[in-house]
Amino acid sequence: MCQFIMGLGTFKTAWQRQVQHFGHEHGSKYTCLIFDNRGMGESDKPLSRYSTTEMAKDTLELLNYLGWTALRQLNIIGVSMGGMISQELALIIPERIGSLTFVSTAARLVNTIGYWENLRNRINMHSTTNTTSQQFIPKSPDDQLDDVKGRLFSHSWLDAADEYGEFPTNGDRFAAMELKKRQNTEGFTRKGFICQAIAAGWHHKSPEQLKEIADKVGRQRIQVLHGTVDQMITVPHGETLARELGGDGDVTKIIVQGRGHVLHMEEQQKYEQWLENIMDKVEDLR
Repeated sequence: MCQFIMGLGTFKTAWQRQVQHFGHEHGSKYTCLIFDNRGMGESDKPLSRYSTTEMAKDTLELLNYLGWTALRQLNIIGVSMGGMISQELALIIPERIGSLTFVSTAARLVNTIGYWENLRNRINMHSTTNTTSQQFIPKSPDDQLDDVKGRLFSHSWLDAADEYGEFPTNGDRFAAMELKKRQNTEGFTRKGFICQAIAAGWHHKSPEQLKEIADKVGRQRIQVLHGTVDQMITVPHGETLARELGGDGDVTKIIVQGRGHVLHMEEQQKYEQWLENIMDKVEDLR
């Protein structure tokens, strides 16, 4: 059972390539679960204080409803804020986790510009173009998209030819995807984004809590993936996460040279192979 948990301000459909690979091309071996976190897409968007703990409980309710409750049944893949939610989930149901993959994420955010400026930058990056948000961020849509692309992806990937041949470059394809998302004014709201951003910004797991995760899930079942040019959550966050989980021992750490925040797009084939590798590995541990 593959459970994909998405990051900040993004719809579940961003997992489309992985669902195609695991759920369709290899559907006899894998079952996939994707969903929108609270605040995004087709999920509810309550105006309240979100936390990664509460969002993990949302996820747990869904898993229980589906009957995915067996021991070591879940292969959890969490990217960015989704990786933070995965940490919380691992503290709640460690015995149900078969493998745990943390992608472009952190146990706690550390930055040099200050939390509120960092949060403001992220909100600005995802602002819509109505009058209210233009007062908040006086940037053109093209400038906003350039900010988004530069923070999420490596320049080399953005400038490369679109692998599907429908757009001039990968960057053009992503821009079209982002514009389509923003045009969905019911699924993507400024309120929902801010609530999610607060949850991600306040996420904090101590070294002791990470050790508890590693002890109870099992270090051989955990891997950490991070790109060296990630501008959203920088690579030292991934290094710290792996180290505090026990990355010098049995935890798998993969640092991807020259890649950014969205590894499941920038390195799709390798990414899927890394997931297959750990899922095959834990089958032998059952």
